[in-house]
Amino acid sequence: MYRHVSLSLRVALLAALAASALPAQAIDYGVTLFGGYQDGVGTRLSATVGDIIPGAPVAFSAGVGYAMRDPGDALQARQVFINQNTNGTPQKSGRDWDLRLDVVYFFKVAGLSELGVFAGLRRSYFMGDFRYVGGNEDFEVTADQWGWGLGVRLGWAMSRDWSLTGQVGLDHYPTWSMTGHDATYSSDGTIVNGRDNGNGVAYAIRDADRAINQPKFVPSVLLGLTWRPGTTAAPPVKGKR
Repeated sequence: MYRHVSLSLRVALLAALAASALPAQAIDYGVTLFGGYQDGVGTRLSATVGDIIPGAPVAFSAGVGYAMRDPGDALQARQVFINQNTNGTPQKSGRDWDLRLDVVYFFKVAGLSELGVFAGLRRSYFMGDFRYVGGNEDFEVTADQWGWGLGVRLGWAMSRDWSLTGQVGLDHYPTWSMTGHDATYSSDGTIVNGRDNGNGVAYAIRDADRAINQPKFVPSVLLGLTWRPGTTAAPPVKGKR
């Protein structure tokens, strides 16, 4: 998971450097750092580019986000992915990286530097860590998921280059594949090295789904600062300033 995220961050950094080297009249671009709630406390960095389609109130946005989240039920996770042992004091932590690519349509509204609706693709990298202190057990459950999302963003100009930006959204990941230890459970019904309950009854997909709190429906409410050089903090679409 971290290899994929690291590669994505390098690509995003190169894209940002390339955008900053372009002349101001070629395209409009902005960078926003958000903080807030996205099914857990988290942060998000996004870059928005407009005027790719001359005169159209449309922009394109790419971003990477990180959030802490409850990974699920520690006892059930151990049973579904490891064994039926109950010894040890359970400890758990969870986190989720996400990548996103959106199309944004802007509206012109008096009093706002921007008002836009967006929709696009999502990619989530979830990891839950389960430890059992005194029980000699420590394992991770990971899930890679494709999804989609939509939302609304609005901004208020603070200066020539800076604006305060708010955003609410909802992401949905309809399919998933979870791996822990050597067991894998997938939403399409595939089970590899699945466990049983100790009485010969195999755990099903729904058991893994109940045990692990992987992203499915992810609401977000975020607030951040946007930097748009030389644009009076307006949305990166000339036709809608």
